Amino acid sequence: MSSLLNLGTRALLANQIALSTTGHNISNASTVGYSRQTAVMQQVEGQFTGGGYIGKGVQVGTIERAHNEFLTRQAALARSVQAMDSTRSDRLASLEDIFQGGKSGLGASVNDLVNAFSDIASTPTDITARNVVLARAQEMSARFQNAQSQLDDLQHGVNDQLGDAVRTINSLASRIADLNGQIQRAQGGGQPPNDLLDQRDLLVRQLNDQVQATTVEADDGSLNIFVGSQALVLGTGTAAIGLQGAANGSSALTISRGAVTVPLDENTLGGGAVAGLLRFQNSDLAAGRNGLGRLALALTTAVNAQHSVGVDLDGNSGGDFFKPIGIPDALAASTNTGNASIGASVADATALSASSYRIAFGAGGAVQVTRLSDGKQSSFAGPLPIVVDGLNIALQAGAAAAGDSFVLNPYASAAGGVATAVSSPRQIAAASPVEARVGSTNAGTLAVAGLAASRPDANLGAPVTLTFTSAGTFDVSGTGTGNPTGVVYTAGSTLSYNGWTLTLNGAPKAGDTITVQAASAGYSALNAGNATALLNLRDLATFDGAKLSDGYASLMADIGVRSQSAQYAASVSSSIASSLESERANSAGVNLDEEAAKLLQYQQAYQASAKMIQIAQNIFDSLLQGMN
Repeated sequence: MSSLLNLGTRALLANQIALSTTGHNISNASTVGYSRQTAVMQQVEGQFTGGGYIGKGVQVGTIERAHNEFLTRQAALARSVQAMDSTRSDRLASLEDIFQGGKSGLGASVNDLVNAFSDIASTPTDITARNVVLARAQEMSARFQNAQSQLDDLQHGVNDQLGDAVRTINSLASRIADLNGQIQRAQGGGQPPNDLLDQRDLLVRQLNDQVQATTVEADDGSLNIFVGSQALVLGTGTAAIGLQGAANGSSALTISRGAVTVPLDENTLGGGAVAGLLRFQNSDLAAGRNGLGRLALALTTAVNAQHSVGVDLDGNSGGDFFKPIGIPDALAASTNTGNASIGASVADATALSASSYRIAFGAGGAVQVTRLSDGKQSSFAGPLPIVVDGLNIALQAGAAAAGDSFVLNPYASAAGGVATAVSSPRQIAAASPVEARVGSTNAGTLAVAGLAASRPDANLGAPVTLTFTSAGTFDVSGTGTGNPTGVVYTAGSTLSYNGWTLTLNGAPKAGDTITVQAASAGYSALNAGNATALLNLRDLATFDGAKLSDGYASLMADIGVRSQSAQYAASVSSSIASSLESERANSAGVNLDEEAAKLLQYQQAYQASAKMIQIAQNIFDSLLQGMN
């Protein structure tokens, strides 16, 4: 009787545990991170008799968790890459919205301003045409300032997101370390704490959403986690993730354990929202800020340079059309031992490159300048000043020591400084300070196609005369020219002497002359040579060989290509992550139909076990009655 009763009791208890496990699965079918559990039955070792081994029933060996380590790790890594790509794509979409095309875009306002000088060129004394130029300039300035403001807001938003992500990472790391301690203690009993393991796996997946994590399981059941080759969680101990700003406006993650803080290379992060945010901020946003700033600085510098050589409606020399945009001094490294202050100014507006620069001083005053956008290095024997990519880099004060370094950010905030300096339409210096007079006795068809001063220090007080010795050659006479003879003439070609440029057309004859001299008062009021020169700036090769009028288009195209590339990457990584997560869920998730079938199976087994106990009880009662 005892054996039969024990068999039934063991079967009853085992199937009761199986029913409870199945009920636990059904209850947590919708619980995020839950893995299906199964009661693993095993037979109890039989008892030897002369007739062989008699079975002693069943018992539950363990509660097994449906878990595939490979699929779990792959799904987490794919999810991390998806988070990085989708985060960068979202931020680039916001950046692309700032650089809009069409009539409402910044590029249209640039072209509208330059084209507006054509009306002054046609009617230099028309106040209405001059007012239109001022209105276009003010509208363009407002759009530059608005774009800069939006970029700054986007930067603040990224900084806030990075701060939130860092706090989330540290919180998740602390909770994982706590679970490691609980799992270590629970596994001391010899059985896996399935629910705790599920909770830890879920936290690891959430951690991968923020930053890609590599996991290594220890013998005691704890999970060690590494980020960018540095340990974030070791057993029950954690390191602290931080955020560190750089002099060029970029950011980097740091990891601190005790008193030691180590920067994490952005390229080793692999994935996660933080990697996407850092790549956007340090590459995409920086390119947008530098591109916009270069456009603003090159445009205002070129317009100011040309406007300053003209003459306004009252006969006064032209000044700055836009308020000059100052370039901030280079930021000194904290480890510098010298006291140098490094500044920069625009030397050539057509040679600027949209980048920040690192300036490093070596032995003997040697200087190495690294363009941070592509790593290109330029070396100089020194001393300062030096010219790099159209920037004149000079020593403002003090002296640099060997090993000192500086970071120069010439364009990051330049667009916010665009503002008109001219307040009255009469102050627009549309007239040229020089005039060209054709000889009264000229017999050919020689004609002036264009004349403009090209620099503020034009030698206007020294007339220059071109005397043609034949239809194809001429002699030059005048102070500062060197008086060359036999100069070849080609119709439509540009001649330049003493700070002005002259374009001639037609066919001259021997003896014909052209004299370039300072403009007379009446001529200054009526001519529009400088307005024509300002209009011609639109075709000036300014941005990596592209015309000034195409500068915004190339910037907008660069941002657009980045955005489209990020969208494609996000689409691909999302598809991969979804596929791997489906495989993981199919392997570890709860199927309610399957669990319902198990319920019936274990219910019947439970009922059969109870029946076995009932039969054993009846037999025992019958024996007792027979003994009375």
